[in-house]
Amino acid sequence: MIRASHLLAGALLLAAPVLAQAAPKPAPKPLAPATNAAPGDAYYKAGEAALAKALAVSPNTGRAKNVILFLGDGMGISTVVASRIYEGQQRGVDGESNALSFEKLPWTALSKTYSHDTQVTDSAAGITAITTGVKTRNKVIGLSGAAKPESCASEVGTRVQTIAELAKAHGLSAGAVTTTRITHATPAGTYAHTSYRDWEGDGDMPTDALAAGCRDIARQLVEAPIGLRLDVAMGGGRSRFLPEAKDGKRADGRDLTAEWLKAPKAAYVTTDAQLAALDPTQTGPVLGLFANEHLPYEVERPVLGQGVPTLAAMTTKAIDLLSTNPKGYFLLVEGGKIDMGSHLNNAKRTLTETVEFSKAIQAALDKVDLKDTLVIVTADHSHGLVISGYAARNAPILGLAGNEGEPIVAGDGKPYTVLSFATGPGGPEGGGSRADPSKEDTDDVDYHQEALANLPSSAHSGEDVGVFADGPGAYLVHGVVEESYLFQVMRHAYGFDAKP
Repeated sequence: MIRASHLLAGALLLAAPVLAQAAPKPAPKPLAPATNAAPGDAYYKAGEAALAKALAVSPNTGRAKNVILFLGDGMGISTVVASRIYEGQQRGVDGESNALSFEKLPWTALSKTYSHDTQVTDSAAGITAITTGVKTRNKVIGLSGAAKPESCASEVGTRVQTIAELAKAHGLSAGAVTTTRITHATPAGTYAHTSYRDWEGDGDMPTDALAAGCRDIARQLVEAPIGLRLDVAMGGGRSRFLPEAKDGKRADGRDLTAEWLKAPKAAYVTTDAQLAALDPTQTGPVLGLFANEHLPYEVERPVLGQGVPTLAAMTTKAIDLLSTNPKGYFLLVEGGKIDMGSHLNNAKRTLTETVEFSKAIQAALDKVDLKDTLVIVTADHSHGLVISGYAARNAPILGLAGNEGEPIVAGDGKPYTVLSFATGPGGPEGGGSRADPSKEDTDDVDYHQEALANLPSSAHSGEDVGVFADGPGAYLVHGVVEESYLFQVMRHAYGFDAKP
């Protein structure tokens, strides 16, 4: 029996020679030249230039003599973007395509900021992760996750070494500069080891903690052995160093500024003029306390900032002072009031503080040599700041969200601002309705952006934050990393052993 399939196969074989002799198919026509304007488009050209610049970047695998860690407290991705737009608009250029100084650094990463015990970190646990390589519990500074908040007993055996202490142990100099109290969580993360971040002075501590032998953070700064003590410490917080008789808050009657001056060539300054007058070649350790509490916001400088140095001025002077050590240095620079503006739902303060932070970074970049200086810019955590659509291109970032020039009206019949917060004092109180922002001056320095839920202070948020870097070892900043990994990058860049 002959199968139909066999007959079909035979027919195909017979037909094959005929098919082979068939006329060849015509060659495909060449594609017509592109008719769009892409090669001449401004975005296209900008992309080409960016690619050429990226191709020219090569890893610096050498050792770092110096490391400068810039920390924008609470400076999440939304804060960076909004500040970028704001800074450009203030200069009269396109804000959306603008770039802050640190956004131009070639090596970037995202940092996971959760703490040892919470999804969303506070500044104490955040800075501890960055400066020690160990994640700890919220409220704890310079101790491992085995320590418990407000427990003196748990401080025993849980101390972890900071990158500043490690630098000092290797003969380098170290410093911290901030716009907050120098005893506040982030700057304290370079030198302090405490189970409670709020124990900044002895007047902040309960009697049982004092009786148990816990030391306040100001004492830890001043009483550190000369070989480990910071060489430069600048910011606010004078009240934690002075007794009540000298307008301070110390309950023990001690004047820690006088004790600081006992070190050879030590200096204590309280004004921008005194700071500027310091001769780095003739000066030993410097304590600069320019306010009783935190330094004023930049928007308040015309009234409250007389005699107070800018963050850029403190940064450049710190570099001058620390650079006298031929072995090198470590420096932390904190834009601490970025966070405080966001805690108030006050976007104008947040953005202006971020712009000043960017200026300080640029001042440092203009001063150092990236061949031997590693610069890392990051944040300890983010905030609940949101940029909502759909304002027109170049519309004021502090204004109302709109569509084709008209404000977008929400379901309650009111417009909303481009910037808002998830939580904080801008939220409706007592179940009441939200205010109408079109009837308020949203550009006013004291305007509080709206929030979804009312809290006395805006809560931090837990998304990853950016990391920007250049210099020796900066190529190790890439991908999505743990916040504690940044310590390892700095340690490796110096060439320090894991356990000196």
